[in-house]
Amino acid sequence: MRRYAIVLIVMACFSASALTAAAEEVKKIQDNSFLLEEAYNQEDGVIQHIQSYVYNKETRDWLYSFTQEWPAPKQAHQLSYTIPVAHLHESDNTGLGDVAINYRYQLIMEGPLAVSPRFSLILPTGDEKKGMGTGATGYQVNLPVSVELGHHWVTHWNAGATFTPDTKEPGGSKADTWGYNVGASVIWLAEETFNVMTEVVWNSTESVQFDGSKLREESFFVNPGVRFARNYKSGLQVVPGLSFPIGIGASHGEHGALLYLSFEHPLF
Repeated sequence: MRRYAIVLIVMACFSASALTAAAEEVKKIQDNSFLLEEAYNQEDGVIQHIQSYVYNKETRDWLYSFTQEWPAPKQAHQLSYTIPVAHLHESDNTGLGDVAINYRYQLIMEGPLAVSPRFSLILPTGDEKKGMGTGATGYQVNLPVSVELGHHWVTHWNAGATFTPDTKEPGGSKADTWGYNVGASVIWLAEETFNVMTEVVWNSTESVQFDGSKLREESFFVNPGVRFARNYKSGLQVVPGLSFPIGIGASHGEHGALLYLSFEHPLF
């Protein structure tokens, strides 16, 4: 199944870039980071469909996610949802994870600075007995900040927290859990439609043990990659991307690959 997912996304990337429709104008890549959020809400009347596939070579786990973003109804307000599907190699389980419903507010969009805080409701759609979810409704906040540094450089910053009351472990024990995330990236706009990027992401999460105690674990990855765009007269922008997450610190020895594919187009 992992191989099929990789083949499908790679084929979609090459198919998209092989389309022959000509672009009316150059539209630069803007809101297409891989592991971080950029602080740009969807433009008025534009919808975006985002797919990503991450494979961890060390654990042999993979995660596929689909996100759809909508202006609601203007750029100041954005609604989206994220559907994850994961495979855990050790337990040989594959299934739906916890679905997130997201609201984001474009607090600042002026000159080189953009800020758009997000609040998410995380639904217990994953099976906690198989390690696919928390078994409880969670609440997440994240603060993305984006800063343009001249014409060819952009940096993005994220900081957030997740609170899940009564998180369950497979045996039924419960406890309140907290998670934290911090990240930053630097993107070089080699061309408006070709970017070289490096992301750094740290996460700290709690899990509930069989006796009701909690275990905190950390992950730390550097994620170098590239992305490019094809623009079409219809307003469609297709953005494939590829990166290679490398674990450092608490995640030393872990590495893998990430495939990204976005379709952005006018609603009408």
